[in-house]
Amino acid sequence: MWPLFSVCVFGLLGFISGQDHAAHWRGNDRSGRCQYTFTVPSPSEASCPPAVTGGPEMEGLKARLSLLEVLVTRLTGEGKGGPGSGSRSLKDLQTALTQTMGERSQLLAEKERLQRDVEELQKRMEDMRRETERLRSRPCHPQTPPVQPNAPLQDRGVRTAGDPAWQYGGSLAFQEMKADVTEVPAPSPVGSEDRTDCGELLSISEPVSHRMADSIAGKYGVWMQDPEAVSPYGGNMVWRIDTVGTEVRQLFGYEDMDQLSKGFPTKVLLLPESVESTGATMYRGSLYYQRRRSRTLLRFDLATESIAARRDLPHAGFHGQFPYSWGGYTDIDLEVDEQGLWVVYSTSKARGAIVISKLDPNSLEVNRSWETSIRKNSVANAFVICGRLYTLASYTAPNTTVNFMFDTATGQGNPMSLPFRNKYRYNSMVGYNPAQRKLYAWDNFHMVSYDVTLGRQ
Repeated sequence: MWPLFSVCVFGLLGFISGQDHAAHWRGNDRSGRCQYTFTVPSPSEASCPPAVTGGPEMEGLKARLSLLEVLVTRLTGEGKGGPGSGSRSLKDLQTALTQTMGERSQLLAEKERLQRDVEELQKRMEDMRRETERLRSRPCHPQTPPVQPNAPLQDRGVRTAGDPAWQYGGSLAFQEMKADVTEVPAPSPVGSEDRTDCGELLSISEPVSHRMADSIAGKYGVWMQDPEAVSPYGGNMVWRIDTVGTEVRQLFGYEDMDQLSKGFPTKVLLLPESVESTGATMYRGSLYYQRRRSRTLLRFDLATESIAARRDLPHAGFHGQFPYSWGGYTDIDLEVDEQGLWVVYSTSKARGAIVISKLDPNSLEVNRSWETSIRKNSVANAFVICGRLYTLASYTAPNTTVNFMFDTATGQGNPMSLPFRNKYRYNSMVGYNPAQRKLYAWDNFHMVSYDVTLGRQ
């Protein structure tokens, strides 16, 4: 050892004195500690023992590889969960990736649907704009001013002696006046139950679209006009409720059909209790509807903006027990016709068959009930005309039928097949207006109406 030490020292001294070159290395050993290695050439190569296998460079490389192995072990989870943890982590990542890709596909599909809805809405807005321009460019026809009762005879269209038209040849002459009298039958009292123009439903026209709902809340809804409107609102007022949501309380009022089509409400009322589904109706200045998650019927007075009457409908199913075939918690359906206020529903005793009851419009008390032979969940919707209940076969088929009629006057029901069109293929509400002699419907965001033709009584 001493000769080797002497030779190495001699080499180091030679390096210091500038006679030869030396080198040194610095690296981490297996324990992670810094290791310095100096190499000094000796006068005689044979005097130094052979270098350690691999040299200092190899030792530094091994140290770095050890650190790298530790890092890889931590990343793959082998340090904590053993050899299987890495594979489990990869499986979890693969599962999360699959779920994410599925959600991405759903979002893309929803985005495409919304884009189609937006395009359809833009098309309708463009059609409305063109129609507005057409109406603006159409010339107005002159109208005859109204005749005042105290106006002079000349202003009321009666020629006098001072009128030049009376003077012919400078002499005054008399002209014979003849009046044609046309006999007009007196109208029946409003709400009378023996209207002579009532009869069985013969035909239903093609639907006429009035407006498309603004948001997803309007996919289902109910809209109506009061057939016997009272102050402060007139018969032209149109009312609308969007029924998608758990807290449906807004009632929108439009001055007339034109304002409805433009989307400009003149009145927005907040109902004191939430609405259930699409079975509401308007009659004699009140909104009649079912309170959410109950069999309670409410009469909301429009003049006082408060609940004027409430009553539970005896034994009626509610909140999904006996709905129409499309669902929507349509267990209780309030309707109006020439004879007054009705309610269409079912009970456990009727085993799901449709029950129709006549209601007192003031107290909501049941005056009389009829049980039919047709199951409520087998039909898409129903409406009442002239004391007769009619049902629809389908809410999605574009060309369906009115498939059943029950006459409360005879207590008899019969199948029928009268064409009916679901233009937008998701009809969630149908109601009758006896004053307009129309059906109002809510078909997949769209408010549409149908003219009806009735036979003579």
